[in-house]
Formats: sequence, C-alpha cells, structure tokens
Amino acid sequence: MSAPAVAVEGLSKRYSLRPAAAPGGLLRDRLAQAVRAPARWLRRDAAAPAVEDFWALQDVSFSVAPGEVLGIIGRNGAGKSTLLKILSRITEPTHGRIRLRGRVASLLEVGTGFHPELTGRENVYLNGAILGMHRAEIRRKFDEIVAFAEVERFLDTPVKHYSSGMYVRLAFAVAAHLEPEILIVDEVLAVGDIAFQKKCLGKMQAVARGDGRTILFVSHNINAVRQLCRSALLLAHGRIQALDGANRVLELYLRDHDAAALRLPAPTPELRHRAYVTAAAVETPAGEARASFAVGEPYRVRVRFELARSYGAFVVGIGLVAGDGSPVQTAWAPPAELAAGPYEALFEQTAHLQAGPYTLLVGLSDHDQSIQQVEAARFDLAGDVPHGYFPLTAGVGTVLNSMRISVCRQ
Repeated sequence: MSAPAVAVEGLSKRYSLRPAAAPGGLLRDRLAQAVRAPARWLRRDAAAPAVEDFWALQDVSFSVAPGEVLGIIGRNGAGKSTLLKILSRITEPTHGRIRLRGRVASLLEVGTGFHPELTGRENVYLNGAILGMHRAEIRRKFDEIVAFAEVERFLDTPVKHYSSGMYVRLAFAVAAHLEPEILIVDEVLAVGDIAFQKKCLGKMQAVARGDGRTILFVSHNINAVRQLCRSALLLAHGRIQALDGANRVLELYLRDHDAAALRLPAPTPELRHRAYVTAAAVETPAGEARASFAVGEPYRVRVRFELARSYGAFVVGIGLVAGDGSPVQTAWAPPAELAAGPYEALFEQTAHLQAGPYTLLVGLSDHDQSIQQVEAARFDLAGDVPHGYFPLTAGVGTVLNSMRISVCRQ
C-alpha cells in the first residue's frame, strides 16, 4: 500500500482574541492619558481583561491517498479555510504535524496576483508564476489557457477593462492548468455564470480522474462535492464531525444544517387567530424525512397547518426555488371550505427536476388573500437525468400544479 499523499496528525490552531479597544483607544490618546494621570492609566491597564484563546482547529487527523479527491465541508466558521491555509503553508499550526508528498499548489482565491494595468497575456504569465508555474510550463499551456477562458479577442487589453465574468474566467483558466501532485482548492467553482461553472467542474473532474492528482476540495456547492469527491470530511467548531463516503457525510451535513437553519417561526398573535403552518418536511414515499435525493427518485412534501376558524375558500400551496433564487415549481390544492382544526396536506412529486439545491416555500391563503408564507425546508437533488425523462431546468420557467395533492383533517 502506497504512503498517503497528505497525512495530518493532531492538527490544532489557536488564535488570540484581544478585547476591543475602548473609545479613545488610539496610541496618541493613551500616551496623553498616561502623561496626565499615570497612576489611573496603570490601574486601568492592570484591570484590563485577559486575552481570550480561540481554537479554530482542534486535534484534526486524517490522510488522503494519492489520486484521491477529498471534499471538505462545514458551516461558515467551522475551520475549513484555516485548515487549507495551514496545508498551503500560509500559516503555522499551534500543534500537530503535516506530511505532504509531492508538489503542492493552492487555489484559495481566484484572481490573486492579477494586475489591472497589465494585459490579459501579461497577467497569464504573472499569475501563473505566482501560483508556482515555470515560464516554460506557462508558454506550453498558454493557448489552452486562453481557449478555456474564451478571451482571445481581448488578450492584449488591460484587464481593468474586462468585465467581472471575463476576469474570473481568465483567472480560473490559469489556476486550472496547474500540474501539481497535490491541489488545494477553496470554493473556486462558485465563480462565473452557470455555463462556466459547469465547465470548471468538468475541468476539475478531468484533473482528478484523468491525471490522478490528489485534490482537497472545499465548497458549499453540495452537488459539486457529490460529483467530484468519493469521500468527504465534515468540520464543526474546528473538530472533525464525520469522515466517510461523500454521500453519507453530505447527508449528515444537510440534515444537521437544515435542522439548525430552518425552524418554522412561531405564529404571531394575528396568525393564531387565523391560520398558520405547524410543520413541513420533504420525505420519501414511505414517510422518511430526508434532505437529499437522487435525480428521478420519488419524494413528497408533507405540510401540517392549523386553522383557528372556518374558511370558505382556503388554499394551501407550496413552491420550490432553485439555488440561484429562481422559482421552479409551484403547486396548490383547489380552494376548499374547511372548518377550524388541524390539517395535513401531501404533495407527491410527479415532475422531474434537475440536480441542485432547492428551498421549499409553504403558503396559506383564503379567497386570494395571503395569510402566511414561510421558508419551510431545504433539500438537494444530485445525479444525472435518468434515461427517458425530460428534465425541467431551473430558471427557464415555473412548473404549475404538477403534483398529486391531498388535504385531510387530523
């Protein structure tokens, strides 16, 4: 068995959090206070609060085999960027040891090192050198980089005149053509438009599978992690919460993230006298609540709501919003005369959506008058479109009433 390309043992990183300076805390003010009242100044400094230690990482250990792609996920502040900075030798660990076997290149921020006054051609050489490429290597890959970025016409134009999309395409194109044994990547697939993001993902897949490089890949794009990585590491509060196959780790992350992020708001006094949603979940046909499904896998939405009084034309409906904010699907039960009491509505999916993250909205209304609308859940679809299905593309249009719907009193 070959030695791991990356081996991390007991890695910890501590930062010192100093208390915020009080008003008038500039150096000149402090010196003036010391001159005017030295005894008071000394007493105040003696009573100053102690420096607080913050552990960004604690006892992190894992290994990555040569040619493996490891996804690193976690909520903001979990320690992902700190881990990558230590692996990239940007900052030193407080404790622990790292062994890296092979040439390492880091892509932590697209476009770092670009100079606005230089042309695209000049910036390719400058940025490539900053990222660790030799001049001969850049020259050999130059045409491929420019073709990938699709900026041939503007190659000799200063990049300060580029649009933000052109700038990002050229920056990623340079970084994507590095040839290290170990590549450390942080959230670079969140750049550019949808078409270019897909192109970037395809390039990363080619690098991982075709060239056999070891990749550490940090991203909040669940679908990208699922497609690119076979294993994943979940960080929480600076510690490893899970290290397993990508699908299992992503399922844990989505379940915990959704439980923490989307809690239905308590009904206001006004809603308590009208109607309000009490629960909502995306689940399998067997009733198992989940936060991740394969494309084409059947699922349903369960909504529970309470009516404080009778209604003559009550409507319960749901909507699905894609990750880019565009509405994709909406469905609603026909207006019905309902008495006061608890109810449950089931929306069984019959349409076929593409892969990606989705947000579930639930709405209650009567006689076209909105009563309540809430974000109730988030879930993820992953994988390719099964043969024989025509996919509905997020952002192209909204699919209306394409679900089987039932409403019953509890």
